Amino acid sequence: MLSQALAKLNQGRISLVTAFAAGASTALAFAPYNIWAIYPLALAFALFQSQSKTPKQSLFYWLSFGFGCFAVGISWVHVSIDTFGGMPLVVSMALMGLLALYLAIYPALCGYLLAKLQVSGRFASYWQYLGLFPALWVLTEWLRGWVLTGFPWLWAGYSQTLGPLSQLASIIGALGLSFIIALAAGSLALLAQKRWLPLLVVAPLIISLAYLAPKFNPITENGDSVKVALVQGNIPQSMKWEPENLWPTMVKYMDLTRNHFDDESSLDIVVWPEAAIPAPEVLVSDFLVGTNDVARFNNIAIITGIISKKPSGYYNALVVLGNHFNKQQNQGDYEINGSNEFLKHHLLPIGEFVPFESLLRPLAPFFNLPMSSFMRGDYQQPNLNALGYQVAPAICYEIVFPEQVRANTNIDTDLLLTVSNDAWFGTSNGPLQHMEIAQMRAIELGKPLLRATNNGVTAVVDPYGKITEQLPQFETGVLVTEVPLYQGETLFMRFGQLPLLLFSTLLLLLSLAFKYRTKYEK
Repeated sequence: MLSQALAKLNQGRISLVTAFAAGASTALAFAPYNIWAIYPLALAFALFQSQSKTPKQSLFYWLSFGFGCFAVGISWVHVSIDTFGGMPLVVSMALMGLLALYLAIYPALCGYLLAKLQVSGRFASYWQYLGLFPALWVLTEWLRGWVLTGFPWLWAGYSQTLGPLSQLASIIGALGLSFIIALAAGSLALLAQKRWLPLLVVAPLIISLAYLAPKFNPITENGDSVKVALVQGNIPQSMKWEPENLWPTMVKYMDLTRNHFDDESSLDIVVWPEAAIPAPEVLVSDFLVGTNDVARFNNIAIITGIISKKPSGYYNALVVLGNHFNKQQNQGDYEINGSNEFLKHHLLPIGEFVPFESLLRPLAPFFNLPMSSFMRGDYQQPNLNALGYQVAPAICYEIVFPEQVRANTNIDTDLLLTVSNDAWFGTSNGPLQHMEIAQMRAIELGKPLLRATNNGVTAVVDPYGKITEQLPQFETGVLVTEVPLYQGETLFMRFGQLPLLLFSTLLLLLSLAFKYRTKYEK
């Protein structure tokens, strides 16, 4: 009897290790590897291995799966903690472990409910894997993107940015792709049980949807284009916020821009990245006024990241210098604290605001990073005007929130714009995953996307999620290109995530009803 108990204990430990390994393998489905098939295979393996577990066992199994996902998939967060946080290695690793463990709670909740709501019957396993599991996976991913300001990084759907399902995002969004991946995983788990219905029904359905989605995408070129220059200053993070480097930094961006004023085809819009001007507007007003005049003289608009000071506090902001409404004007439109600006709404915890700051700030330099006391802008703000073009911006971390970007995009929006400073994360996968997420926003909303960063990835993305131009990382450079503009409105832009969330909630409620009926009949 003791030997049987020990064998059972060892078997449980082995399953936790394999769950971790399966979760860790999902990192290969995202940038820079983009092996998109790994994610549904890993989910299918976890479903098959956990099929006979109790709710409590399933909770710990999927916690281990989730811990593997995030301990490996977002290991790049450790770069900022270790390099710029001033913490001992043991402490920084512990913080990373706690973050990964917290994020693992959501797949653990999915696994627990999947086992808890299991019912008996001839078609019970079909319902569990093809109805309940996709609904639970989507709802727990959505919760992860909302609770405690949200962290929707590594949603399963992002693994398909360069995969065959990508264009479905124009209809159902990244979270909808998560549903499809969970559905595919459930089908594979059933096939492993020698249940062949998914092969006959679900597989043809997914293939048909992937084939038809591009054909029903209403986005088409409108015949207009805009010439842009995206400036990558490559300012070392260690120097960026040093007062003595303020003027050299601003002059560098101006010089890089000025080198392209004499191109045969004149520029329209120049973009400098997040906090390219690392100071409040009022402290650099002379530079801003001069740059406004230079931009007006050259018939361009310059969109730049800057710090905006309001009576309520400091904001991470974008402002437009030069011509706001027309290609040629008698004077530039910029004014300090003007209306043609964007104030970042979704702030990064620790990096831009510190929760419980009275307790945390004294503990370590990590909780006192430069500019970690920003105020929050409005959730919905007007588009920026640049030479009459309508630009919907998102600053850095904001691009990972599809509903916020959607709320700030309308039928008249010409371009999506995201600016960032990913120098915090060095040569890790973080900036590449960030770029991948931005590509998904372009597909969802059917708009060209510009991405200007301090040291990469600086790129232009078409409305189908393909990078058309980009600069090498970790080099100073300027990306100059003509960007075609598009017309039309995707279904995701019109309806967002609401239909998917309602459908998933309905499936969950049906599962609860089946479970209650089965229990009552007994």
